[in-house]
Amino acid sequence: MKTRVWLSMTVLMLALAPPLHSQQAGGGAPGPASDEVPFIFLPSPTVPDSEATSRPIPRLPDGSVDLTGPWVGGGSNVDIELEGGLKPGELPLLPWARELRDKRDKKDEPYTACLPMGVPRVNPYPWKFAMSYTPKGLTHIYVLHETGDAGAHRVIHMDGRTHPVDPIPTWFGHSIGHWEGDTLVVDTSGYNDKFWFDSRGTPHTEQLHTVERYTRINWGRLRHVFTLDDPGAFSRPVTMTFMARLLRADLKTGGGELMEFICLEDNQYGAASGITPGTGTAPK
Repeated sequence: MKTRVWLSMTVLMLALAPPLHSQQAGGGAPGPASDEVPFIFLPSPTVPDSEATSRPIPRLPDGSVDLTGPWVGGGSNVDIELEGGLKPGELPLLPWARELRDKRDKKDEPYTACLPMGVPRVNPYPWKFAMSYTPKGLTHIYVLHETGDAGAHRVIHMDGRTHPVDPIPTWFGHSIGHWEGDTLVVDTSGYNDKFWFDSRGTPHTEQLHTVERYTRINWGRLRHVFTLDDPGAFSRPVTMTFMARLLRADLKTGGGELMEFICLEDNQYGAASGITPGTGTAPK
């Protein structure tokens, strides 16, 4: 039996390319964000602005809002400060963290070595929420990424548990969630310090604690309000706002579903494709 494999040929280039435009103008406080999302490429067509409010917000059988997606955008990729709606220099990094970010080189980006991108770095790749139910109701939400290297995914525990007292530091941390009306609130701690927030090299420490609020503001848009608290690398907590677009279902283009992407050890996938890490170039 033949297996059809979809490959995202632009992934490594996009992770290293300069931003095309910001996701949000103005300050980083929660509020309306621009619909603009960097790096929207075919075959990942999204619902256009003219159709974003053309349908009602869908709901699941239990009455909760359907956040499933799949979505494109909604997080940082190139520059968390810019894409999160902050002004240049407004990200409250401690001196050592700012110095480290400024001396990092894009060619050393961990993701080019097939390492996970961390939170909130879901942009610009398609992703979705997957709900897991038992007779007692919703127990887990899984965040699945088109860049699901080696099966990586994020787990949000919805069963009322608390964070472990001494968690083992991991790429996605330990996440617990609950609903506040139609908003999904995700509290995460237990991160390791290995991933970059963006290809600019914004760092963090294992003291990182994040709170995310996901709200489907209409049929075609999902607002992601992201609060970052890391006293090891930041002088104060900071809140940023991102916007995700719904991936449009289109049987002719294959849109509406997540494609497969496999990143091999030592980035041999990129080498085989003629992609040179650190330059964002590909063969003509």
